[in-house]
Amino acid sequence: MGTGAHMPMRTDQILTLAQWLSPAFPVGAFAYSHGLEAAVDQGWVRDAAGLEDWLADVAEYGGGSSDALFLNAAYRAEDHQALHHIDATARAFAPSKERLLETDAQGRAFCDVTSAIWGDMPLRLTYPVALGFAAAREGLPATQTTQLYLQAFLSNLIAAGQRLLPVGQTEGQAILKRLTPLCMRVANAHTHGELDRLSSIAFLTDIASMKHETQYSRSFRT
Repeated sequence: MGTGAHMPMRTDQILTLAQWLSPAFPVGAFAYSHGLEAAVDQGWVRDAAGLEDWLADVAEYGGGSSDALFLNAAYRAEDHQALHHIDATARAFAPSKERLLETDAQGRAFCDVTSAIWGDMPLRLTYPVALGFAAAREGLPATQTTQLYLQAFLSNLIAAGQRLLPVGQTEGQAILKRLTPLCMRVANAHTHGELDRLSSIAFLTDIASMKHETQYSRSFRT
């Protein structure tokens, strides 16, 4: 579907992505911690330095990396049958019930809003698959879409970390700035969207999402 993988971005395209990936876009991202809440509860993440290391692993070896692949695979899907196969793979790759909830609920909300404003979307796609499909349809460059998706993903988790840990606003923004080159590197590494290269070795982040399912006191849905 996508043909603009390496095209430079126009101002209107930048603004579309800024709108889609803004915290104000109603996908409910603020409600999810991607297992971070359980990691804090277990004492695996204790401070700003630990948060930065945790998020770097998520981005490069865990959910960030796999989401980047799913986004680009959806961007290049030849038809709706291929798109739904990619989406089924994304669901099967979710390592826990809550991680599936996270990508399914945000993806469904994204599809609902973009359908109402930009035109029909498939009714139910996981979040990175929905974004990849929408970006291709609007002719947005795939690489920059992936880079901004990853930065927004990490920004949301930093905000979660600030609710869970003694991490201030300035410190949180410094973490995001230091992780931004990683967002670019991961995005550039997965522009091919070849799902036979799909992998994840951030096992502790997966275990954290499983532990969160039975955690006694929770502020986040995942």
